[in-house]
Amino acid sequence: MKNNNIIKAKKKFGQNFLKDASVLDKIIQSMPHNNNHIVEIGPGLGDLTQKLVKYKDTTAYEVDTDLISILKSKFAIEIHNKRFELIHTDVLEAWDNKGSLHSQKYDLIANLPYYIATNIILRAFEDKNCENIIVMIQKEVAQKFTAKVNDKEYSSLSIITELISKESRILFDVPPESFDPPPKVISSILYVSKNMDVELDKNFLKFLKACFIQPRKKLFKNLTSTIDKELLSNIYSELNLKETLRPHEVSASLYSQMYTKVVNGKQRD
Repeated sequence: MKNNNIIKAKKKFGQNFLKDASVLDKIIQSMPHNNNHIVEIGPGLGDLTQKLVKYKDTTAYEVDTDLISILKSKFAIEIHNKRFELIHTDVLEAWDNKGSLHSQKYDLIANLPYYIATNIILRAFEDKNCENIIVMIQKEVAQKFTAKVNDKEYSSLSIITELISKESRILFDVPPESFDPPPKVISSILYVSKNMDVELDKNFLKFLKACFIQPRKKLFKNLTSTIDKELLSNIYSELNLKETLRPHEVSASLYSQMYTKVVNGKQRD
């Protein structure tokens, strides 16, 4: 009996092991053709890792001690040949400590734990060395990252993605039965190719948070909690915006223009 059968997925780490070989192959086929390193987060039992290391040098971050010993044994040759580096740590702590998950340009390819998927993707957006992102996440969350203006899923995540990327889309969906144990939701493979010249302003992210604090309310009302009403009225007037607009009805470029005017307006006060 293989070790794999003894290891049970742990709820606290949001583990669902991908077992469908056809899905793994489709992920590999969707990888960009470049010389970037590969970073994997949460390699689990190493099924995707096994395919990744055949193509490129790979670094994987794994928090679960029980899985580390399995992965070390499974990839002993690749570790010895320096084709594979296994780092036993919480990936968010690694970002906090190092600023980037790799010293050179890399692509993030992973089946992410649902409970921290959004946080990981936003951190990857900020990571100056991360160029492409191909990750499996909950379909509902993937739709928020890729939604367009006026879609009901359109959110601050959609705007951030549009502004930071050259291209973003859902590649394909993955049914629950492709995993062990099967999750209660459909998963999707999210693909984002970043525009490496764009840097996100942390305060812009706070501004977007305020915009979507009550997504079904009027945007003007949401913003009056943090911005002077007179300044806001002037901005609306300059950009020819109706005060009845809801957050999901404003394009990413308009949000960008609004933010610039808010910053300039506050500086003049």
